[in-house]
Amino acid sequence: MTPGEERDASGLPGGETARRESPIGEPVIRRDVAGEDAARFDPTDPESLAEAADTVRRFAENTAGGSDNVYMLRGAAACAALVRGEGSYKAAAERAGGDATVSFIRKWARVHDLPRSVRRYVALGRIAPTAAKHIARVSGEARFLLAWAVLDHGLTVREVRTAASRVNEGADVEAALAEVGVDLGHVELSLPAETYRSLRRHAALADEDPDDVVAAALDDYLDR
Repeated sequence: MTPGEERDASGLPGGETARRESPIGEPVIRRDVAGEDAARFDPTDPESLAEAADTVRRFAENTAGGSDNVYMLRGAAACAALVRGEGSYKAAAERAGGDATVSFIRKWARVHDLPRSVRRYVALGRIAPTAAKHIARVSGEARFLLAWAVLDHGLTVREVRTAASRVNEGADVEAALAEVGVDLGHVELSLPAETYRSLRRHAALADEDPDDVVAAALDDYLDR
């Protein structure tokens, strides 16, 4: 956390909550990630809303332009804008027409509501959009933990769906991830030789496990 940066009620830095609160009119993701395909839809502007409706309809028919991750995030942004502009999922589906159903629009609008840190990895291709749909089904910190499990443990879409379903059934996210073979919090790191040597020396002299030393150091760094 950078100096002066505040945490929100969830304890996450930068006011990044488990549910996205930024306006639909903001880009799907910063252009340094999404390039020229970053979308901007304004649900209060009739022309932009019409563009969103057209995008949603073609997105549902898979004819809007490819199947890359940024394209799918653009479709998700259009779904979210259309829902906000029309006032309901049903009205949004009616406005879009074609193959755009209420269920389809709901699923993808939720993807747009994912925190930016998660959507960034969707745009980069590290998290499949189909996996993001299941991550978006859960709320709170579970969203982040499922997303990071995809990055650190290579979860398949089916495994993400299974874990998300278990969480929505009331299971603790750690237990839900354990059921698909994930040891929550386990991360493999590659350190420079000098840093590795210092870590091992400090842990030995302090009679501590290297994991505890790293965790304490990260807590201190991230709380600054």
